[in-house]
This record gives sequence, C-alpha cells and structure tokens, in this order.
Amino acid sequence: MSLAAACLRRGARKCAPCHSIGPGAENKVGPELNGLDRRKAGTVPEFGYSDANKASSIIWNEAAFKEYIKNPSAKIPGTKMVFAGIKSNKELDDLWDYVSEFDSSGKVKPK
Repeated sequence: MSLAAACLRRGARKCAPCHSIGPGAENKVGPELNGLDRRKAGTVPEFGYSDANKASSIIWNEAAFKEYIKNPSAKIPGTKMVFAGIKSNKELDDLWDYVSEFDSSGKVKPK
C-alpha cells in the first residue's frame, strides 16, 4: 500500500504533505517519522530542527505525541511546525496507531 493510501486509511492524510514514513522515507518540510515511538525529539539526522524542539527533552510516546499533535506550538513553544492541530480523539488514536507501526528502518513492526 502506498503512503498516500495508508495515510487516507489511517487518518494521517494531514501529515503526508510535510512528513514521510515507511521504506525509503526521507525528510521533507518536516522530519521522516520512522521509529517515532521512543525516539528523542529533535534527533532525526539531517533535519533542521528549531532550537526549542532540540531542547525539549521529549521522548515520543503515545501521550506526548497526542498532546503535541493537538497543538504543536503549545507543547513546544518555538517549534517550526506550523500546524493547526488535530482535536478529534479518534483521529489522534488512528494517527498514533499508524505512526507507531514503523521501526526506525521504515519496516512495519511485528505484532
């Protein structure tokens, strides 16, 4: 399944213009999202994070991700991520389920 199809299916369509995930994912306007679960914020190689993001000391997990995606600039004041946020709990759940499926190499983790 293509990233675009998966994004539509899993509630991540709002992310695809700026982020990529899965095999061959590369940084775009935002960093690639492979291996997001348990990754320290601001650490994807070759991505130009804001100082605020690099200094945030966030380790991504479900709770931190959902709080951030609801309102990125409230969670990390000074972030470069310009995004209105996702308020729907169902959409947040679907999005976390999707992005947390991928390991750092872009492969889907075994269940």
